[in-house]
Amino acid sequence: MSRIWVDADACPVVIKEILFRAAERTETEMTLVANQYVRVPPSRFIRAVQVTAGYDVADNEIVQRCTAEDLVITADIPLAAEVIEKGASALNPRGERYTKANVRARLNIRDFMETMRSSGVHTGGPPPLGQQERKAFADQLDRWLMQAKRKK
Repeated sequence: MSRIWVDADACPVVIKEILFRAAERTETEMTLVANQYVRVPPSRFIRAVQVTAGYDVADNEIVQRCTAEDLVITADIPLAAEVIEKGASALNPRGERYTKANVRARLNIRDFMETMRSSGVHTGGPPPLGQQERKAFADQLDRWLMQAKRKK
């Protein structure tokens, strides 16, 4: 059975709302994992797990629990790389599907930008989440849900 795991600490509210509707509509189990309380709607398909505070505690929980049939929603590239290594799928809140082919390149870029920031270069953050990214996310999510349904 395919499940959705959400790295909920940094997941935008609008993306969580898309996920809530999709989980209900498709009757797909979804778990939001965070190191703080996360409010979820009453549903037999949606739940939240609160882990202890600490570096990568939520990420480690997701990696431990996910299986090859699952989808992980995260903007955390190292987490995406780990779940892909387990055979799971990974999608970021901007609608980009991580794959074995692109996640290593994303890790290299992330590491390079981190080096730049640590040397004092201001690199800025990502642009605000717009309508185009929301649509891209919803489209990729629907694609994954349809594939998961066919595998049942």
